[in-house]
Amino acid sequence: MLQDIERYLACPLCAQDLTRHDRSLRCPSGHSFDLAKQGYVSLLAGDAHTGTGDTAGMVAARSDFLAAGHYRPIADALAEAAVAAAAATAGDRAGGPAAESGGLVADLGAGTGHYLAHVLDALPDRVGAALDISKYALRRAAKAHPRIGAVVCDAWRPLPLRDASAELMLNVFAPRNGPEIRRALRPGGTLLLVSPTARHLRELVDALGLLSVDEEKQRRIDEKLGPYLTPADRREVEFTLRLGPQDVRTVVGMGPSAWHTDPERLEASLAALPDPVEVTASVTVAAYRR
Repeated sequence: MLQDIERYLACPLCAQDLTRHDRSLRCPSGHSFDLAKQGYVSLLAGDAHTGTGDTAGMVAARSDFLAAGHYRPIADALAEAAVAAAAATAGDRAGGPAAESGGLVADLGAGTGHYLAHVLDALPDRVGAALDISKYALRRAAKAHPRIGAVVCDAWRPLPLRDASAELMLNVFAPRNGPEIRRALRPGGTLLLVSPTARHLRELVDALGLLSVDEEKQRRIDEKLGPYLTPADRREVEFTLRLGPQDVRTVVGMGPSAWHTDPERLEASLAALPDPVEVTASVTVAAYRR
């Protein structure tokens, strides 16, 4: 719930602490942000643009696809990495100040909260902040787990989190802001980043003309994060999906290709695919430490 994470939040306009006042969050400077009845709070600056956020249709498609379990191996690998990161943090602090019970897991680009919920199930003493620019996604994220608080924000602006507030940050198929991730992470904290490899959904990329993944994507990610975080661990997760026509429509509709795909051309291309079609899912799960 939102009240579980309020102590970690900061005003997006002046970076001061936020506190609850009835149905709003306020800072000492008087900036106020109303709580939505759907369970989230918008901490966007007044001049922010939300046009890049996932639409209602994209969010519905993602929710359906993830609920069907197609990406369960990715969620499991992320949860395993989160447990390992928590253990490493506890080991680093042995003999020193104890890690705060109920520490924060912040998911930057959380979408519907699916992956964050999976991680929180594996870390029962943590609370989660689902951060995304799409209010349609956060309406679902606010209900995805009893320990999730949902916050509308822009990943490319200062995050509405207090300095060094997060023990762990997640970033799954989402934009990443290296300076802000470093600022929000506690010393010794970990970023877990999931990104597609060039083999991800390659059968659909070829057959349907979808957006492809650059072979150099991981190298470019490492270069951009290099000034702020240190690589700690990495593994590839690859498996085969068996997708019917509706599953294919859904996986296309939930990602960036949804912005670039003509529906009529998609249907014509779908008719030429086998039913079901075997599709490669391939991602990298990488850990970076502050």
